[in-house]
Amino acid sequence: MTDQLSAPGTMTLQVTRKDEIARGIDLFELRRPDGGELPPFTAGAHVAIKAPNGLIRKYSLCNDPAERGRYQIAVKREEAGRGGSISLIEQVKPGDALIVSPPVNDFELARNAQAFLFIAGGIGITPIMAMMRTLNATPAKQYKLYYCTRSPEFTAFREELAGRDFEGKVIIHHDGGDPARALDIWPIVEERKNRAHLYCCGPRPLMQAVRDMTGHWSSAAIHMEAFSEAERQKPDDKPFTVTLAKSGESFEVPVGVTILETMRARGHEVPSSCESGTCGTCRTKLLAGEADHRDLVLAEQERADQIMICVSRARSSDIVIDR
Repeated sequence: MTDQLSAPGTMTLQVTRKDEIARGIDLFELRRPDGGELPPFTAGAHVAIKAPNGLIRKYSLCNDPAERGRYQIAVKREEAGRGGSISLIEQVKPGDALIVSPPVNDFELARNAQAFLFIAGGIGITPIMAMMRTLNATPAKQYKLYYCTRSPEFTAFREELAGRDFEGKVIIHHDGGDPARALDIWPIVEERKNRAHLYCCGPRPLMQAVRDMTGHWSSAAIHMEAFSEAERQKPDDKPFTVTLAKSGESFEVPVGVTILETMRARGHEVPSSCESGTCGTCRTKLLAGEADHRDLVLAEQERADQIMICVSRARSSDIVIDR
């Protein structure tokens, strides 16, 4: 993502609560030290936070957007990550201060939709919690949540989801970590009922499965947000050359570095947000060459002449993009 912590409105907030709400998942509550109101947010929004180890990480706000005095985020301990989540969980305690960006929303509820289908995996439940809290205040709007976790102890917000506010609206599926016991997605998406909008958030394999099974849905009704880093590197990745059509500039994109990162390093300002291939902000016209698509946004018919430069690479030795 672009550096949200350099944007106007960056705040220093106090941690007023920190609790483990599921195995490996901690809930953080953030408030202004003076007790004042925080900038408003809408369901699906995230903030960027500077972890104690210096890394900047994005976390969805999971509390009710109607609340103006606090933000709540849930942080999953990522043992295979770069240490941002571990430093937050291990080093931050109530009373400590964190640098927090203003809220940004790349995963907003469709305003005109009357029905919603939510599919969440693991920590991907967090933005959907805010969405369901918002929809509960509008009884005319319908929703159903399918929430996939390994087992009850790994299920964030388990007790709350079993409460009266969500009665009849939530199905929790435990697979025990066995792919053979994964949620059967096809019966859920086979028919698009009531012109519903589908929101999916979680591990990329879950999101890819949902994407693969919803080709018959309108692309405008499918909304994705990843809660794991994109597949940044494959064993057979090779450097390739990118040419910017508008300036004629060419440069090499090394293995392990994205087109977007390479352009930034050369001083180019490029719009972006999620940097996981799910929001579509960095969509760019592909003028020549063959892309290696790694996003969850483009429909099959768009892949010949579009590319998401935050995650995708090139199959050919060079590509030309409309920048």
